[in-house]
Amino acid sequence: MDARAIREQFPILDQEVNGHPLVYLDSSASSQKPLQVIEAVDHYYRTTNSNVHRGVHTLGSRATDLYEGAREKVRRFINAKSTAEIIFNRGATTAINIVAQSYGLANVTKEDEIVITPMEHHSNIIPWQQVAKITGATLKYIPLQEDGTISLDDVRKTVTSNTKIVAIAHISNVLGTINPIKEITKIAHENGAVIVVDGAQSAPHLQVDVQDLDCDFYTFSGHKMCAPTGIGVLYGKQALLEKMEPVEFGGEMIDIVDMYESTWKELPWKFEGGTPIIASAVGLGAAIDFLADLGMDNIVQHEEKLAAYALERLSEIEGLTIYGPKKRAALVTFNLDDVHPHDVSTVLDTEGIAIRAGHHCAQLLMKWLNTSATARASMYLYNTEDDIDRLVAGLLKTKEYFGNVAY
Repeated sequence: MDARAIREQFPILDQEVNGHPLVYLDSSASSQKPLQVIEAVDHYYRTTNSNVHRGVHTLGSRATDLYEGAREKVRRFINAKSTAEIIFNRGATTAINIVAQSYGLANVTKEDEIVITPMEHHSNIIPWQQVAKITGATLKYIPLQEDGTISLDDVRKTVTSNTKIVAIAHISNVLGTINPIKEITKIAHENGAVIVVDGAQSAPHLQVDVQDLDCDFYTFSGHKMCAPTGIGVLYGKQALLEKMEPVEFGGEMIDIVDMYESTWKELPWKFEGGTPIIASAVGLGAAIDFLADLGMDNIVQHEEKLAAYALERLSEIEGLTIYGPKKRAALVTFNLDDVHPHDVSTVLDTEGIAIRAGHHCAQLLMKWLNTSATARASMYLYNTEDDIDRLVAGLLKTKEYFGNVAY
């Protein structure tokens, strides 16, 4: 895979920031968009813009075909059995909340347990905190190993016959830890629990097969995988989704409305109330085509090399602490001694280098790391070793600058 050639398909990367060529290392927050996606959305608005599932006119039929065509592309991308299992929504946050509010509140009681981990994004903590508060259930945490990984022995100790839901990230957005979802799913099922997988950091970077993982729910966001903002996916096993009630009511999701009772459409539309996010779904379909053309296996290999190179180069910087395991996804979270991560990010920005600084919506994990914030450089298919070299040079300049500042 030629990352330099791929970069040419991302117009935003062809610019200077503060007098320097842009190095974008914040793809875990949001990836950039290739021309193929930009043009697909532009073409939709120029030629097809109309509501879906409603009008029988030509534009309405075209829009519906594109929208449902994107759903089929998602189904193939994650190898779901049916498009009935693919629910479009605003993103992984919305998807997790749908599961919590619909499945969680209906199936969890005060005798039950919900199991999560300290590495979760806030979007996969707070919904379960709320379910536990409302139902009286016990919220439990699988402990982390010293390197930020999970031991399957600890999973077995934490998940019990009282556990109803296990909710876990496929990849940590801070540590880059790749969790053994297939094995954790097996343990959950052996104890009669369902598993909810936050795939926001994995769907853009790994070959995901929900049937092979056997997970019950899988969520991800389009904007982290070259698609527009505002579009995401909830995958759920059809048998579970059919028993769940919608959490948003109105047009589009109804079948028959009477004076005092109403019935819902079949899957997947009963969970898609109102006018859906049509243009962004079209963009998501185009992004999936783009990723499929590159090949997810090629993306994985490219990112593994980048991650290894980044760890090697950053480890050379004296006074720099790297968090997380050696085997990781393509991101590196770190702190530079005596320099606040926001200051690190600010100096790097003057060099045209974009990274993330803060708690990364993972305050529990920051407490576990014994820090309030970290800096994070996250890579994607358009990044190169040259970008890592620029990052290292920028960090050395940051260290030199703050070493000369009198406090």
